[in-house]
Amino acid sequence: MKLSLTAKLFAAVLTPALLVALAMGVAAHINLKRGFLGYLNEQAELRLDAAVPGVTAGYRANGYSWQFLRERPDLWFRQLRPLADEEGRALNPDDRPPATVSELTGATRRFALYDTERRRVAGFEGPAPHAVERPIVVDGRTVGWLSLAKFESVSSAAERRFEDAQWRSRWLVGAGAMLLAAGVAVWLSRALLKPVRLVAAATHRLAAGQYDTRVAVHARDEVGQLATDFNRLAHTLQRNEQMRREFMADVSHELRTPLGVLHGELEAIEDGVRTMDRQGVRSLQAEVATLNKLVNDLHDLSLADVGALTYRKTDLDVLEVLRLTAGAFRDRLAQRGISLTLAVPEQPLIAFGDERRLHQLFNNLFENSCRYTDPGGMLQVTARLDGGRVHIDFNDSAPGVEPSYLDRLFDRFFRADGSRNRQSGGAGLGLAICRRIAEAHDGRIEARTSPLGGLWIAIDLPQAAT
Repeated sequence: MKLSLTAKLFAAVLTPALLVALAMGVAAHINLKRGFLGYLNEQAELRLDAAVPGVTAGYRANGYSWQFLRERPDLWFRQLRPLADEEGRALNPDDRPPATVSELTGATRRFALYDTERRRVAGFEGPAPHAVERPIVVDGRTVGWLSLAKFESVSSAAERRFEDAQWRSRWLVGAGAMLLAAGVAVWLSRALLKPVRLVAAATHRLAAGQYDTRVAVHARDEVGQLATDFNRLAHTLQRNEQMRREFMADVSHELRTPLGVLHGELEAIEDGVRTMDRQGVRSLQAEVATLNKLVNDLHDLSLADVGALTYRKTDLDVLEVLRLTAGAFRDRLAQRGISLTLAVPEQPLIAFGDERRLHQLFNNLFENSCRYTDPGGMLQVTARLDGGRVHIDFNDSAPGVEPSYLDRLFDRFFRADGSRNRQSGGAGLGLAICRRIAEAHDGRIEARTSPLGGLWIAIDLPQAAT
């Protein structure tokens, strides 16, 4: 049978209370049997010791014989009276001392006197398997035995009442403990399990695809932290789902554009609208190259996301890779009227990295500036060593990027509004790949507002260990 969380909690709280109540009952019963009855027997033994002198004196006073008790049984309890009080002072035989605990519990009624042949003279007639005996010694000779039948169980009315009161108190304590446990369980069910149920219900909705599900946080304890963590998880899943949808839409759009151009060009050639000349082939090759670059970038990003992008790192001069990449773009930048300034130190800047991947990183940054910088602008590339880190900065001129968009420039398929848009041919994957490469080299890459009016890309790579 499947138990609810409330039933489990109720059982978890009630079971210890029930066990405690049972343990208290057993302990009280043992205490009654061993403690209380033992106390009564101890008091009776003390009373037995106090009765020995009186019985001995009666034996002497009546001709050194027990015959007087056989003839006058009514003298038995008179003989049991102590001859001295607790401080040892002699008592008048006619005086009756105050009743002791043993007398109040009827201990003297369980006294018995036996002669030297173990024949009962007076007192208790019942069997006494665990009797306590004291010898009656007169002139150095044992003339009899004073016996006490120990309490094996409560028997008198007062003792019965005491035992019944103990049982009632145990039942009341046990019932009170169970009621308290039930109240605690109900309170915990409302105060603790209610928010847990809300989180569980919200989890079911989240698993069903309702990523806008949120849970109200009413406490600052562990349950409140659970609700907070659930809301963060739901927010992350909602954002990831939105990014997935945007990614699929962007991919389909980016693939559709060059494919549509290719399809239109081929239809125009097939219909005879355009001739299959060198210019037409170049147009087709340009679209194929665009499509090929998009597919390669998507492939690199997918490998980077799963950590499968290969790197062959060695100690290399970052400036050499930077100079080679800048040389490859110098003519393209000049064709757009963009001046390139490369301000780097003469000594090498050694870093531990992959030459091919660093070349890809610098290539994407030069490509980005070449496409988006207005004609007649400038691009400044600087490099320096500071604090054991290699710093490389790309600063270009207008147009710039809104400060609110700077953190999103490294998201795939993101393009800022304004001049830096798709009309220049970019797919929005270059900077995303740059971030993956920088992170794979234990470095950082950030986008800032350039003092030249455009975009400032700052790269930070660790220097190679010497």
